Amino acid sequence: MLRLDNLSKNFGGLPALSQVSFTVPAARLTALIGPNGAGKSTLINCITGVLSPSSGSISFKGQEIAGLAAHQISRLGINRTFQNLRLFPRLDVLDNVLTGLTNRGGRSMLMAMLRLPYLRHRERNMKLKALESLDRFGLGEKAAWPAEVLAYGDKKRVELARAVVGDPALLLLDEPVAGLNSQETAAVGEQLKQLRRSGHTILLVEHDMELVMEIADQVVVLDSGRCIAIGTPEEVRRNPLVLEAYLGTMEATA
Repeated sequence: MLRLDNLSKNFGGLPALSQVSFTVPAARLTALIGPNGAGKSTLINCITGVLSPSSGSISFKGQEIAGLAAHQISRLGINRTFQNLRLFPRLDVLDNVLTGLTNRGGRSMLMAMLRLPYLRHRERNMKLKALESLDRFGLGEKAAWPAEVLAYGDKKRVELARAVVGDPALLLLDEPVAGLNSQETAAVGEQLKQLRRSGHTILLVEHDMELVMEIADQVVVLDSGRCIAIGTPEEVRRNPLVLEAYLGTMEATA
C-alpha cells in the first residue's frame, strides 16, 4: 500500500528524518513509535504533503507521491488525523465530519449555485455517510452539537469519524488517544480493531505502548530520525536498540 525508501527531511541543515525505509502492508495496522523528537509527526507530514521531503521516495499503490500537494494526496485516498485537534469549533459535529468529503462535493461553483436535483441528491448521500461515520464512533446523537462544546474525548472521536468518512485507502492517525483516560483509550482501541477487521489500512503514531502492543500487526521504531527496528510487537518488544531508546519504559510495559 505504502512504501518509503531512504526518506530524509532536513530543517536548516539539521536532519529530522534520515534515510527512513519501510512498507505499510494493505489491510494491516502498522504502528510508528519512538521517543519524543524521533521524527514521527514529521514523517506523517511528509507522507500527506504538509512537508516536502529533502530526498527519498514515497510510493502509494505504486505511484510516487513525494512532493505532491496535500489536496492531491488526499484525492488519491490518504486521510489523516492530527496530533493537535484540528476541528472547526463553531461548526456542528455533522458539518465537521462532512469536511472529510470535500473531494466528493464537486468543483463547479455554477453547479452549486444552480442547485440541480442530482447535486441535492449527492449532498443527501454525503450527509448519510457522515451520519453513518458518527454512529460508528458513538456520536450520532451529538451530530447537531457545536464542536466547541464537546468533551475532549468526543472531539478526538469526531476527528476519527472525519478521517474515516471517505473510506480512505490509507488512514494515518497521529496520536489518536493522547489526552484520553483509560476507558476512552480502550474504546478507541476497539474502534481501531474494527477498522482493521473491515479492511482498512492504518498507519498509527502512538505513545501508548500497551495499546500499540495489543492492536498492531507491525511496529516501526524511529529514534533521532532513523529507523532502528521493524517487526511484530513481540520482536520489537525484545529488541535491545528499542529498549535503549525508551530507557527501559517498554520493558516495564512488557
